[in-house]
Amino acid sequence: MPNVKAIVFDLDGTLIHSAPDLQLAANAALHAIGRAPLDLATIISFIGDGVEALVRRALDATGGADDALFQTVLAHFLDVYAQNVTTHTRPYVDVIAALEQFRAAGIPLGICTNKPTGPARAICEQLALAPYFDVIVGAEPGQPKKPDPASLLASIKALGCDPDQALYVGDSAVDYQTARNAQVRFRHFSGGYLNTALPELGDADRFDDWAKHGITPTGRCPSNLL
Repeated sequence: MPNVKAIVFDLDGTLIHSAPDLQLAANAALHAIGRAPLDLATIISFIGDGVEALVRRALDATGGADDALFQTVLAHFLDVYAQNVTTHTRPYVDVIAALEQFRAAGIPLGICTNKPTGPARAICEQLALAPYFDVIVGAEPGQPKKPDPASLLASIKALGCDPDQALYVGDSAVDYQTARNAQVRFRHFSGGYLNTALPELGDADRFDDWAKHGITPTGRCPSNLL
């Protein structure tokens, strides 16, 4: 993989296993309106398009909701989640070692996620991931979410690189399509929350073990931030 001078990562399902805390918050919000809880596999199938989509899918799966009820449940979800962003969430095995390797090579690193910026930053701080990243770009009101390429391109620009110098690492079809829309190379972590097949990707573009990620940075961006 030539000319990798900056790496941007998705967060949920790529660097961290966060589904148990998302399940906790979703089920607490559902319980508050008298709905049955959802199992972990179902919650995982809802992850990738942002918390609004997760909550909407959870409501649809348990009986549906009008806009007013959706807003009530979303607010409850966000309140519970804000208090439990790392209750069960942990980095995947060997993620820290991989980040140490990239930083030792002087490669600028970023995060581009559909998770709201506040929780994304809180998770990185609480799990001691924040020092590895020069930029964390999360979802903001009025900002298009992935697979729109804007947030990924903004992340790469903040790292001082051009898109053809960067690599995006993610676990989902949303991440893959985001990279394609941004014309950025993509590497798939297949140990995450993929819910849609990606037949276009070859074996060389996939890995399921952070100890064997196969990513070899080859240089630094001219305006490297490190």
